[in-house]
Amino acid sequence: MDMRTPLSRANHLGSAREGANHWWWQRLTALALVPLLLWLVGSLVCLIGADYLAMRTWVARPAVTVALVTLLIALFYHAQLGLQVVLEDYVHAEGLKLASLVAVRFACLLLGLLGVISVLRIAFGG
Repeated sequence: MDMRTPLSRANHLGSAREGANHWWWQRLTALALVPLLLWLVGSLVCLIGADYLAMRTWVARPAVTVALVTLLIALFYHAQLGLQVVLEDYVHAEGLKLASLVAVRFACLLLGLLGVISVLRIAFGG
């Protein structure tokens, strides 16, 4: 027989604030991605036909480097948050859900780091 109150049994099982925090980060990253992606598409359209050296020179500009790194971080964090929601909602086997969540987080981290390192190598002439 459990002598604890319902509130005591529910403690430490999660809170509404955790979901709200996740929701806010997803919305903030989406908001950041809109101007960044518009800038990227516009820039790439202007660079159509540019050779490799012109692209390297463009990426090496400090403002472009910062914008590309910011874009990659926001993009992969947003993707990880969105995929986490999908997996939590639609994968019901706990073991598969946990493995999928770990794989998604690892893949987004790995791909994000790969992208950031690539941009930095291009920017610094590596």
